[in-house]
Amino acid sequence: MSLQNNKVVVVGAGLMGTGIAHAFAASGFATTLVDSNGQALDRAQQAIHKILDDGVKLGKIEAAAAEAAKSCLAMQPDLTAAAAGAHLLIETVSENLAVKKAVVTQAAAEMADNAIYSTNTSALSVTEIATAVASPERVVGMHFFNPVHKMKLVELVRGLATSDETVATMRAYCEAINKQSIVVSESPGLTTSRMSALAGNEAMWMLQEGTATAEDIDTALRLGFNHPMGPLELGDLTGWDTRLAVLKYLHQTLGDKFRPCPLIIKMVAAGRYGRKTGHGVYKYENGQRVPGSGMKGSAL
Repeated sequence: MSLQNNKVVVVGAGLMGTGIAHAFAASGFATTLVDSNGQALDRAQQAIHKILDDGVKLGKIEAAAAEAAKSCLAMQPDLTAAAAGAHLLIETVSENLAVKKAVVTQAAAEMADNAIYSTNTSALSVTEIATAVASPERVVGMHFFNPVHKMKLVELVRGLATSDETVATMRAYCEAINKQSIVVSESPGLTTSRMSALAGNEAMWMLQEGTATAEDIDTALRLGFNHPMGPLELGDLTGWDTRLAVLKYLHQTLGDKFRPCPLIIKMVAAGRYGRKTGHGVYKYENGQRVPGSGMKGSAL
């Protein structure tokens, strides 16, 4: 299946949107990253250029290929203009059903007749998002993982109406950007988010109870289970505000085992979201974790 001439629109210039835009541009797709915040677009462009330039320095990509990827990437604050004639939409806006539906509705009015509309949501219903368009069979979940340029997995999520043709096309897109896809029937938290939310929540309960320090809890997962990152480090990277929203949804839909740890609620109320605010379970300066800054739980 040839997709290389297809135009891709990514909505939301946060961490995930930036990474997804990089993945498609680096694979030769004409890619437009959309965000109403011009500063966010500038930061995203700088971040993508840095990934490409670092790849050249490390010998992972040829200089010509890096420049070609940059030329494939466009920044646009206007979704209507960006969506004109596009073949694939990937929205990565906030985990709010109404916002996501509004983005899909606006884009669908401008996109190609056979366009596919995908959402990077990790918890919300693809089926509900699909009610925003006249062709719900062409709506699918496309859940990437952070950092996108390093993580190989993409969860493709079938809504109630998602067609086999849409799934097959999305698997081809994943292959074209060098990602491994799995297909998941719509379920709260999918596979990875459900397991990760449970592990991260339990780690926070242990931290709150003083079972171990943050560093030791993370070390246990990294060395005991060969995870590349501990659950508290991962929560800081993902953002505890995002984690709390997912846990609340899973608690509501799947029951009490997903009840958010009170420590997460306190941290979010205090604005300690993680890396993006410079303080979560750990402290960060210039994007780097401060050694020895991890919380000690009940010892505090």
